[in-house]
Amino acid sequence: MIEPSTTFLSDVKQNLRRRRAVALGVVLLAFVVMGWYAVTDSTHLAHDLALTGGDYVGAALCHRITSRTFMINGRQLPLCARCTGMYLGVALSFVALFLARRERRTDLPPLPILLVLIGFVGAMGIDGVNSYSHFFPNFPHVYEPQNWLRLVTGIGTGLAMGVLVFPALMQTLWRDGNGRSIIDNGRELFGLMLLAGTAVLLVLSNQPTILYVMALVSVAGVLLIVTALNAVLLLMLFKRDGLAVRWQETAVPLLVSFMLAVVELGSIALLRFNLTGTITGFPGLA
Repeated sequence: MIEPSTTFLSDVKQNLRRRRAVALGVVLLAFVVMGWYAVTDSTHLAHDLALTGGDYVGAALCHRITSRTFMINGRQLPLCARCTGMYLGVALSFVALFLARRERRTDLPPLPILLVLIGFVGAMGIDGVNSYSHFFPNFPHVYEPQNWLRLVTGIGTGLAMGVLVFPALMQTLWRDGNGRSIIDNGRELFGLMLLAGTAVLLVLSNQPTILYVMALVSVAGVLLIVTALNAVLLLMLFKRDGLAVRWQETAVPLLVSFMLAVVELGSIALLRFNLTGTITGFPGLA
């Protein structure tokens, strides 16, 4: 009797994995189709609408200086090179951890992995300080900043953000979290890094369709991280944390958190526009 039950449960798990893989494939296909349409349609209406919406999401958190941003046919992405990397890293880590069935794990990675993640953040900090110093011509510079380097250091930090925030969100949502580490070993971290490296190469390919897809994924990463942080804070504030048993029970708090994220980001972007007159860069900075 034990063996059939075990087989049945195994089949159920396999079916769930297939469904998630199919769902991910459909989403990726949709992004590709939208990207193809955007760069081939003579009116570029869909292209402009999607990227303009992304511009306002990006303007809430990113300087959007044109010279520090990748371009699609002369039109800059919603996020600068560094922020594109950061929020691509967030989106990729969230999706990868979800597909790896880590939604019930609530503990941080082991110390060696945490140190590597902290190193990613430190590398971005060093590159960011060096890049910022170029606003002041007489300030000493260690090396010439490059957008590809901003992208690489940004995506490393994005992975760190995702790996740290994802278990915090899961711990806040679930009643029956198992307390296991969200990442067990260096091999799993390497898998995330390999995924991130592939994303970097796709962005650097400079292909309009691919850049369009990456731009939308990075904007989705912004919404993901802000929604996750909102959910953690709201559930703890209203003492509703650690109550969900099924995904259906998370729908309301996650939807409210998402709507709040849209309002927050939109409000900050509009405030920036009213103060500076633009959502692209800042007056006096190139």
